[in-house]
Amino acid sequence: MKRVVVTGIGAITPLGNDVKSFWDNLIAGTSSAATITHFDASRFRTKIACELKNYDPTLALDKAEIRKTDPFTQYALSAAAEAVADAGIDFSSMDPFDTGVIWGSGQGGMQTFEEQVTEYVEGDFNPRFSPYFVPRLIANMASGMISMRYKVMGINYTTVSACATSNTAIMDALNYIRLGKAKVMITGGSEAPITPASVGGFSAMKAMSTRNDDPKAASRPFDVDRDGFVMGEGAAALILEEYEHAKARGAKIYAEVAGAAMTADAYHMTATHPEGLGAFQAMKFALEDAALNATQVDYLNAHATSTPVGDLSEIKAISRLFGDDPGHLHISATKSMTGHLLGAAGAIEAIASILSIGNNIVPPTINTTHLDPAIPSGIQIVTGNALEKTVNVAMSNTFGFGGHNGIVIFRKV
Repeated sequence: MKRVVVTGIGAITPLGNDVKSFWDNLIAGTSSAATITHFDASRFRTKIACELKNYDPTLALDKAEIRKTDPFTQYALSAAAEAVADAGIDFSSMDPFDTGVIWGSGQGGMQTFEEQVTEYVEGDFNPRFSPYFVPRLIANMASGMISMRYKVMGINYTTVSACATSNTAIMDALNYIRLGKAKVMITGGSEAPITPASVGGFSAMKAMSTRNDDPKAASRPFDVDRDGFVMGEGAAALILEEYEHAKARGAKIYAEVAGAAMTADAYHMTATHPEGLGAFQAMKFALEDAALNATQVDYLNAHATSTPVGDLSEIKAISRLFGDDPGHLHISATKSMTGHLLGAAGAIEAIASILSIGNNIVPPTINTTHLDPAIPSGIQIVTGNALEKTVNVAMSNTFGFGGHNGIVIFRKV
C-alpha cells in the first residue's frame, strides 16, 4: 500500500487568515470569540461566535468568482490557494487526471439559501431568484471550483458527515492515493455557518454557549462549567501526496497520514453515545490502520466542543483505549480558541495536529479552569499554556450529528 504525506497546508480561520497567524495565535492561547457582527443576533439565546477577522476574498478570487460563489466556497478557494502555493506544486506539469479534489462542508451555501428565500418571501409579486442560486448553494461547488482553478481532472466530490465531514474527506483522499487512483489530492473543508438560520437553529437546540457577557471564556472544553459550543467559520486545506512522488520532486513534507477510520454510533440524531462506544472503536480502527499501538500516540486533538455530554463521552472513549493514566499522552481541545467550525473543524484541527508534530508543541486548552471531576485524574489535558514535548504521532478526533465518528492519525516522517 502506498504511503501518503502532507506537502502543503492552508487556513482561513477566526485566529488568522493564513497558517502562520493561525498557529501563532493557537500556541499563544488566543480566543477568537466575540459578539456576532454578521447579523443582529439580539433575539437569540446565543449572541456570540468565532468570526473571521478582516478576511479579504479578493486576495484569492476575482470579482466574478466572488459574485458567483457563497462564502463557504470563497473560504475554500482561499485556503486551497495557500496550500497549493505552500506545496510548490505545478499542476500544469502533471497529468490532470493524477490529481483530484475531495472537499467537505456540512452545510454548504447556507447564507445563499437564506438570502434568496428571504428575498422570495419578502419580494414583490414576481420574485426573481439569482441564476447563481443553485451553484452558490450546493455543497459540492467548493470541490468543483477548486478543480477548475487548478485544471485538475481526477476524482472530485464532496463529503458530508456533519462535524466529522473534513476527516471523512481527508480519509477518502488518503485511501484514493493508497490505492494508486491519484498521486495528489487537494482536501479539507469549509463552512460559513454564522447566519440567522444556522445560529438560530443550534441556539434553539440549546447546543451553544450563552455566555454572552464573556465570549472569550465561553468555549471551555472539559470545564465543569461548560455550557455549549461556540460556532466558528472558515476553511482549511491540505495537499496529500504519494510519498515517492513527493520525494521525486523534492517536496517539503510536513507529516505522513498514517491511518484513519470511521464508525457510527447508531444511537441518537444529535447526542454522542454516552459511553463513547463508536468513538472508541473508530480510534481503535484508526490505530490498526496506521499499524500503531495506543502507547505510540503523543498528542490527541480532541473533538471536545464544550458540551456537557459530548466532552465526557469522548473522555470515556479515550480512557477505554488509552487507560485512565496514559502518562505518554497529552490532550488538548483547540475549539476553546477557534470555536467549532462544524464541517471544517476536522481540517483545521488536522493542521493543528500536523504543526504540533513539526514544532514539537502541544497547543493549550484555554478557559478550562476547573476540570470536570468525572474526568480521571491521570488523563493529561494541556490547559493554560502550550506544552513543549516531542510529538511523533498525533491523533485528531471528530464526531458529528447522526452519530458519525471520524479519526485521522498523523506521523512524523
